Amino acid sequence: MGSGLKRIVAFGLVSSVTALASTVGSAQQSEFLSGTNTWEDDLAPISASDWNYDNAAHLLERAGFGGTPEEVELLAAMSPRDAVRSLVYFDKVDNSHLLPFDHSGIHDPGLEPFPPSRPATTDLAKANGEALGIKVKPEGNRRLQPVVNKFFYWLRASVLETNRVAYWWANRMVASNSPLQEKMALFWHGHYAINESKVRDYRKLLTELELFQQMGTGSFRDLMVAVAQDPAMLSFLDAGVNVKGASNENFAREIMELFTMGVGNYSETDIREAARAFTGWNYVDLDFVINEAQHDNDSKTFLGRTGNFDGVDIIDLIMQQEVTADYIAGKLYRFFVRQDFSPKLGAELGKIFRAADYEVAPLLETIFMSKDFYSAASVGGQIKSPVQLAISSYRKLGLDRIPGVPDFNQATGALSQSLFRPPTVAGWAGGRSWVTPGLLLERGNFARDVLFPDINFVPPDRINGSREVRSVADRIRMGMDITAATQPSSLGEGQIMAESNMSADRDEDFNTRYGSFRGWQMAIERVKPIPRHTAGVNLSAMVMKQGLENSSEVVDYFIARFMRVKPGEDSRRRWIEFLNTDLGTSDIAVAQTYMEDSLRLMLHLIMSAPEYQLS
Repeated sequence: MGSGLKRIVAFGLVSSVTALASTVGSAQQSEFLSGTNTWEDDLAPISASDWNYDNAAHLLERAGFGGTPEEVELLAAMSPRDAVRSLVYFDKVDNSHLLPFDHSGIHDPGLEPFPPSRPATTDLAKANGEALGIKVKPEGNRRLQPVVNKFFYWLRASVLETNRVAYWWANRMVASNSPLQEKMALFWHGHYAINESKVRDYRKLLTELELFQQMGTGSFRDLMVAVAQDPAMLSFLDAGVNVKGASNENFAREIMELFTMGVGNYSETDIREAARAFTGWNYVDLDFVINEAQHDNDSKTFLGRTGNFDGVDIIDLIMQQEVTADYIAGKLYRFFVRQDFSPKLGAELGKIFRAADYEVAPLLETIFMSKDFYSAASVGGQIKSPVQLAISSYRKLGLDRIPGVPDFNQATGALSQSLFRPPTVAGWAGGRSWVTPGLLLERGNFARDVLFPDINFVPPDRINGSREVRSVADRIRMGMDITAATQPSSLGEGQIMAESNMSADRDEDFNTRYGSFRGWQMAIERVKPIPRHTAGVNLSAMVMKQGLENSSEVVDYFIARFMRVKPGEDSRRRWIEFLNTDLGTSDIAVAQTYMEDSLRLMLHLIMSAPEYQLS
């Protein structure tokens, strides 16, 4: 397909997805999606007589990442109350098969506190004769080179280890018996959005993720305090420069604007006074500390109250504001249910959250039990995020771990969502931003790469993507010395530096381009590789296990298993015709010895359809 035609098709798919997201509650969908229009905004519990397989599938899709028909049937066999509580109250669920993160052992003594830049590192080394645990060479050329190498090593190693943390987390999402635990962690990760490129320490990112996993459905107040004292957040929002007499407002502003109250519910004075209360809050390596000499102990006036407030006092005062419960309850509702809801429903959700003393689990139980959650307005209208798309695909395929091919981080990144790398402090925009023409094509490519793994796949954690670093590596392999190998690429392969520049290079304190190259080498030596198995899909066995006899039954089974929004009859008919043509028969018994590729091609069509993008 030509690129122009691909763009036209993709624009059509965008229109289809966005239109479907708005209209899936229509009468033509009611056979597949059990939502009822009269239930919209009704928070009364769904009755046992209204509970069925489709409602159970919707619950698992939203309170988790979907699952196999067998997993849905387990929920459908329960009462609605028991089904909801089995997902929301997961403390006693057996997850003994989930292992803790396996560290590569890449963090060395002396790396903390890690300097903010390479110049800061070399200045420190010149002043102290040591930096990052590395002593400066007493004499000779490039005396600071080992220090520079170590600086780049940690930057590269932390990136690679962060990718491994993302894989570890994705594996938990796929294999966990408490999927809501991981879904809530994903929500909080987008809510308290921090980025690896600013924090530059995988350990801090992992620690914050574990906070979300442990506290995600507990007290929002306690979680807010824990995050405010978390080294990852303190690093990301520049807590180190928030000191008495020169308070930095980043931290206080984001706590109110993004984390608790929302824009317009506080004043600039409130921001300045809150910033004073958080002065001195900092971290040493992985530990929260309060530097008393840097803390402002004078009186502050915040949200109409005056006192010698510290950071915890500020958070407690925020929790006393009605708008805080409304804001967080509304954000949770948008994540789990739908984007648009009435002010009346929003106020009711906030009231429920306040009555629960900011405990998240009771609010979620009310939402997941409500008729509104299963209404036509709520069912099938959510566009899957890239992470949700990938995880739900793997869970519905029956996998128990994330394949290494395609690379999870690379695939979700191409779809515009990389774990630990949100684009801004506000997280991901979500919704329709997930389905641009280019991103829809990438979603189809993801499905194909799962079903037909790339034979030319190169593990991204084993190769550096920088052309500059690769050129240095190639030149050194050709036998060039460091001076020649690190000359700027703009000189061209046939040119060399001026003699004066080469002499200066031999007398320099360090070579930055070589440090970047050597840092990657050192990182790859120490960071454990990500396992690179493929999905191991066996659709033929799936079909035979179900006792399906013809291509129509196969297509209908795959639609029911993989899709939560019923496709149009034209699509269904085309998929049946495609399968008949590719198999050369409609009889599964005839085709059972050779049908695997045909089944995969047909599933690829389903997973590329507009309806598949919806949850």
